[in-house]
Amino acid sequence: MIPPAERAAAPDLAPFLAPTYTVESEHPTVLALKQRACHGVDDDHQRARRLFLLARDSIRYSPYTPFFALEHFKATATLKRGSGQCIQKAVLLTSLLRSAGIPSRLVFADITNDLARDNVFEFLGTNLLVYHSYVQLYLDGAWLAVTPAFDRELCLEHGFPLVDFDGWREAVFPRHDSLGRSFVQYHAHHGTFADLPLERILRAWSRAYGPQRLESWKRALRQESGSF
Repeated sequence: MIPPAERAAAPDLAPFLAPTYTVESEHPTVLALKQRACHGVDDDHQRARRLFLLARDSIRYSPYTPFFALEHFKATATLKRGSGQCIQKAVLLTSLLRSAGIPSRLVFADITNDLARDNVFEFLGTNLLVYHSYVQLYLDGAWLAVTPAFDRELCLEHGFPLVDFDGWREAVFPRHDSLGRSFVQYHAHHGTFADLPLERILRAWSRAYGPQRLESWKRALRQESGSF
């Protein structure tokens, strides 16, 4: 299970409102997107919901995206691609939330997806997703966890439960789907971060999946894009 919602008397929220190289909360593109999504809304809960839906559904989930340089995780890079894996989508949502003045941070955990298809096993060599990322946002004195990774279309295609955020309650992958089948299980937790700890993530992936597999992913993505 994920850790329960955290409450703190007076946390230092400044790091979770500030832009970074990847969390581009002050970039004009991100600000304009936030403005359109939140037009006419003056409540942070509804702003958070709209931005969650934007990050969840406007960016197609795909693990087959460049991952080996910070520039691949920038919010604007994900918007330009129109696709991203869980970390890239989490960075985008964090950027959008901070642009709306809602403190937010990146969270990392190892998970297994028991409904994953065979191509995931072939790609990773396992169904263990190391350093899966989701987001915690700070509302009404509590950190709420939300997962924007799987878009609506992907969930319909694969029969996954759709994670929805109402603006008030946590919204992460459930342990079971509506048929009672085992879905996502959370394992090791790696903490919360104001910025993307890419080197730590790459080291963890190398240990979990093997350096040769990691290098083969890089080569394949470089050949496919011709620009990395």
